[in-house]
Amino acid sequence: MILFDEERPSDSPFIERIWRSHSEGMAPFLSIAVSRCDLVVTKLHGKVTMTVRGPETRATPLGDSPSDGEWFGILLKLGTYLAPLPPGNLLDTGVTLPEATSNTFWLSGSAWQFPTSDNADVFVNRLARSGLLVRDPVVEAALQGQIKDLSPRSVQYRFLQATGITQNMARQIERARYATLLLQQGISIHDTILEAGYYDQPHLTRSLQRFIGQTPAQLLHHSRPEQLSFLYKTTPFP
Repeated sequence: MILFDEERPSDSPFIERIWRSHSEGMAPFLSIAVSRCDLVVTKLHGKVTMTVRGPETRATPLGDSPSDGEWFGILLKLGTYLAPLPPGNLLDTGVTLPEATSNTFWLSGSAWQFPTSDNADVFVNRLARSGLLVRDPVVEAALQGQIKDLSPRSVQYRFLQATGITQNMARQIERARYATLLLQQGISIHDTILEAGYYDQPHLTRSLQRFIGQTPAQLLHHSRPEQLSFLYKTTPFP
């Protein structure tokens, strides 16, 4: 079973959340949809790796989680990504970067030291200063409806390039994750439909089965054995 030890926001304009977790024993694990890219450091069987994960557009069962593992993640803000690894190339997948030494990995021809939760902001700022981490401000402006000087087609193109998914897909994913949070907190299915902005229960059920991999009733009653991947706090996009 994977236990989440820490989840915290960051003052960095590039970071959405920083999280840490570890596993004790083995349990079924379900990776749920996510709109953002994630930088994940894994410590397992004495080996450390860095994986860059892209957006996930569906829930994916991953079998049993490994025992005695440790993970630390930097969840990037929507529209922030590593320039050498555009989100569109990482859709529904991830890339583990090659190891340089026991405590460094290769990225764009240079060896980088594995970050920790204590220096995550410094690590990300270094990536940004080197030009390896980029952020398109059009993404946030588009979600807030504040674009005035670009055509809808240009906005759609910029959004897709910077996130790997469409605006509509990003909104659907965040709404499903928000509904999951409500249900896990014991909010009724009826109230979740109203709060998260679904049309009716079939609409909610279809969305959660696709993006979360469970039905509203299963989430409400915690009746499935699968553990969900990191469910950061969120609200639906405007």
